[in-house]
Amino acid sequence: MDDATRESAIHRLKSIAGHINGIVRMLEEDRYCIDVINQIQATQTALTRVSENILDAHLRTCVTEAVQGPDVDERERVLSEVMAVFRHTNKS
Repeated sequence: MDDATRESAIHRLKSIAGHINGIVRMLEEDRYCIDVINQIQATQTALTRVSENILDAHLRTCVTEAVQGPDVDERERVLSEVMAVFRHTNKS
């Protein structure tokens, strides 16, 4: 993963951690359920975006190198990893 993608992911995840702490406070303060759910959904969306950005970087670097490289076993390993991510995502 390139430095820009890594730094962006770290920044976004720290922001998401702050949002999660805010959700905990909302629950502690017995805030309106729908407001809590809206914040949870916004946090889930933010996590999905971070995941998509990391996957995009992975596809453009590691996967591209493996597919273009001479090592058949490495190519199969990387492609299997990507397929496993999609299988896991589609289970939800």
